[in-house]
Amino acid sequence: MEIRVNHTTLYYVQSGQGQPLILLHGNGESHQIFDKLLPTLSAYFQVFALDNRGHGKSAPVKEIHYQEMANDVVDFIKQLKLEKPLLYGFSDGGIIGLLVASQHPDLLGKLMVSGANLNPNGLHSKDRFLAWNVHLWSRRPEVRLLNTEPNITKADLQRIQIPTLVMAGEKDAVKISHTRYIADQIPDSSLMILPKETHSSYVIDSFKLLPIIRKFASQPARSTTAPSRKA
Repeated sequence: MEIRVNHTTLYYVQSGQGQPLILLHGNGESHQIFDKLLPTLSAYFQVFALDNRGHGKSAPVKEIHYQEMANDVVDFIKQLKLEKPLLYGFSDGGIIGLLVASQHPDLLGKLMVSGANLNPNGLHSKDRFLAWNVHLWSRRPEVRLLNTEPNITKADLQRIQIPTLVMAGEKDAVKISHTRYIADQIPDSSLMILPKETHSSYVIDSFKLLPIIRKFASQPARSTTAPSRKA
């Protein structure tokens, strides 16, 4: 399906019934990274898997910025009149989720992010170097983002007032210390570091997120039974 939001056209797939759940993919990807997960999630949620602007089947753009993609998601939620949706964002999708939750504190019900960073320095230097080389060769606007954006501050994180689960793989492209910092600054957050996982190994074409999302979604807000922080 297509929808016109924020002066662009987004493609998305929708399935299932119940509490709305928005899935956001990472840099250079599309909603198809969730193809394996989507049918099982749809048994529990009304799932909306989006192609971010300039990605997948969404309209191409000359420039891409995280703020614009966050504005797209906000407009998407408002146009479809989704009531307190859950949002899971992977990598760039996590960055978008942090921006949405910070700037619109009453819009989402809960937030889950994995492999997200606040600024380019949150990435390991070898991953930044690789991204820069890919950009010089391809000139793809989405790759340029990896070395120039985002710039999310401590104050931005502290404005997030909904239950938030911050995740990363033990071998993530994002520094573990950086991921811990994100979780530490969000008032009602939990941290989960997944042993032996890389940046994307538990996300792309994987079922591993299913029990994590279901458990976190079912927990009461500000519950003492929220997922424990893991080293």
